[in-house]
Amino acid sequence: MADSIELDIPADLLLPDSGSGPGLVLFQEIFGVTDYIRSRAQDLADLGYVVLVPHFYGHLGDPVLEEGGAGLPQAMGTLEKLDWERAVKDGVAALDALRAHPAISGGVGALGFCLGGGLAFNVAAVADPKPDVLVSYYGSAIPSLLGLAPDVTSPSLHHFGEDDTYIPIDTVRDIERAVTDGHDDVTFVTHPGAGHAFDNPSPMFHHHGASQEAWAKTVAWLTAKLPTG
Repeated sequence: MADSIELDIPADLLLPDSGSGPGLVLFQEIFGVTDYIRSRAQDLADLGYVVLVPHFYGHLGDPVLEEGGAGLPQAMGTLEKLDWERAVKDGVAALDALRAHPAISGGVGALGFCLGGGLAFNVAAVADPKPDVLVSYYGSAIPSLLGLAPDVTSPSLHHFGEDDTYIPIDTVRDIERAVTDGHDDVTFVTHPGAGHAFDNPSPMFHHHGASQEAWAKTVAWLTAKLPTG
């Protein structure tokens, strides 16, 4: 069985202990494919998923940036260089490639954090076939992508912090209205006291309670919507 996938960008493939299962494409946050993103990929593989982690900064030299305040200016500068449309195409290609992989037994979904939450949302709107599920943590680009909401028809789970200074609560409520309007299978969760990137372990971002609660809800939701057994 192949243990890699050919894409135009680097990508990591993690197999569960069983060697097969449903698939998840994990969309990185703004700092790149960091140890945090790799740890979440392993968490998902431990749950029984085949996990593909594309390196969306691959066209930019594949930098891995310092998480937290010291690395944020460089991360924002790197994001400005990202060709969004190319990244969307890379995301669609990753979904298609994972779906065709021999380790897949079941559906294939998309899960992303921050930059990746918005990118996964965009990919879910344009991919054909659609991902079987979408999980978006505080998708930073979603406020500018609300026109795509009618096309995001996959069952979806959204997490946002209620004290997010980057995506204010009024904007979060606008997102909630847009993604739930006309869609029956949307779960939208807000977390009191949590700011942006609350799942990231960096002290600048991390909110322990919200991170724990959100991950527990994510695991339960995935178990129901994209079961591994």
